[in-house]
Amino acid sequence: MSAVDDLLSGYQHVIDELRIITGDNGVFDVKVDGELIYSKNRTGRHAEPGEILALFTDLVGPIRRYGEE
Repeated sequence: MSAVDDLLSGYQHVIDELRIITGDNGVFDVKVDGELIYSKNRTGRHAEPGEILALFTDLVGPIRRYGEE
């Protein structure tokens, strides 16, 4: 599963906008509200499966399914 699939499967009801922008030289950065939460350039590696979702969850809180309090 890709990072996009991970995010949309649990947080589609709280994500207002999701943009995928191609970069040069294999750039892969993930920003949430302007805050960098993952950078392939900084880590020197691709994100592990589920890593982006875990970082996003740390930032915004646990998954709240649509309709749950």
